[in-house]
Amino acid sequence: MLGHLLLPEIQDMVRQGDFVGLREALADWQPPDLAELICELPPGDEAVIFRILPREVAAEAFGYLPHEDQEGLVRALGDEKTAELLDAMAPDDRTAFLEELPGEVTRRLLNLLSPEELSVAKQLLGYPEDSIGRRMTPDYLAIREEWNVNQVLDHVRRYGRHSETLDILYVTNKKGHLLDAVSVRDILLAAPDTIVADLMGEEVISLKAIDDQETAVQEFRKYDVVALPVTDTSGVLVGILTVDDVLDVAEEEATEDIQKLGGMEALDEPYMRIGYTDMLRKRAPWLVLLFIAEMGATSAMARYDEEINGVPALAFFIPLIMSCGGNSGSQAGTLVIRAMALNEINLSDWWRVLKREILTSLTFGLLLGSIGFAMVVIWNMMSKGERFGEHGTRLGEVLGLSVLGVVMWGTLVGGMLPFILKKVNLDPATSSAPFVATLIDVTGVLIFFNVAVLLLSGILL
Repeated sequence: MLGHLLLPEIQDMVRQGDFVGLREALADWQPPDLAELICELPPGDEAVIFRILPREVAAEAFGYLPHEDQEGLVRALGDEKTAELLDAMAPDDRTAFLEELPGEVTRRLLNLLSPEELSVAKQLLGYPEDSIGRRMTPDYLAIREEWNVNQVLDHVRRYGRHSETLDILYVTNKKGHLLDAVSVRDILLAAPDTIVADLMGEEVISLKAIDDQETAVQEFRKYDVVALPVTDTSGVLVGILTVDDVLDVAEEEATEDIQKLGGMEALDEPYMRIGYTDMLRKRAPWLVLLFIAEMGATSAMARYDEEINGVPALAFFIPLIMSCGGNSGSQAGTLVIRAMALNEINLSDWWRVLKREILTSLTFGLLLGSIGFAMVVIWNMMSKGERFGEHGTRLGEVLGLSVLGVVMWGTLVGGMLPFILKKVNLDPATSSAPFVATLIDVTGVLIFFNVAVLLLSGILL
């Protein structure tokens, strides 16, 4: 990386106070590279770099920094430089930064903004948390349907430098209602006297500012665009959402689902920033719940003391039974949850998924059950009957049939539980792998011992 290659030289320039040379050395750096460099520097040097950067470049680089580095810089820069930085930031990046701060800090920083930027910041922060309105930017170009191409180009030249993107221009009426979106490519290829209305299509795809930000990910994936307009409930254009912000949302949502799949609540902050108490609060309840649930497996085994005492070999197979059921259920649950997240399946597909998982689980169950049966028989033969005695084949049948039943049950539970949770308006990701595995551990033990009683009664029991 460029930043790592020049890091010692840059630190030397900072120590020597060679700010002119430092400014020249960083002149051609891109904001993401500057952000990476700043993360490598000690706090005092970070502030020096920001003070010598052009205002717009510093603001853009600030948006790429991790939240903890942003907070550290704000503390180090002082009010005047912080005010310049916040004023120059893109509104959506500024909102993302401010909403992560404690309330009193946010209020202090808002007071540093210019009146115009303060109005924009309050508007974006006024939308519900995790809504599209918090993520959008009001920096876009709107044009009128009665304009011709020359008027549009004049408008772009005059106001374009402040727009988040120039790929798309948004057509509105006198009241600000969104009518359509026209690409700059179409504008450039049209004759100068062409009217905008002649370039418009029949339908425009837009987002609602109050909708959950997760819906934006689905829309961007569906239409494969770089930006989408955002309207209020009456259809007035209030901002645009760009693909870079949607990628951030997608990462956040994926992280949340992955953490839930691990058997815990999703963290509100990065792993290294979350406090000890909050970490306990997020993880302990699930661990306690899963521990209590596992006690069910112990209770189930306690009911079969006589069977275990009569055939001690049955105890050898319990870990195998519990693991194969939990693994199959976790597999199915993970696949279905991810398919739901990607909108590959919805609630109405439950029957199709059920049929698919029945066939799949039957195949897996027969495969694993056959392997289990063969293992017991071969093991007994190699020990010349000392391991399981003359009824080794029957014990192999118990293991094989139990594995078949447990794998089928585990797969069906793992595949159907997300549908049940979604039906009652709960997050399917909460049917996490540990939860499914624990549930199947309990029922798997019951299946195993009932099969054992059925096949060994009158023989070994």
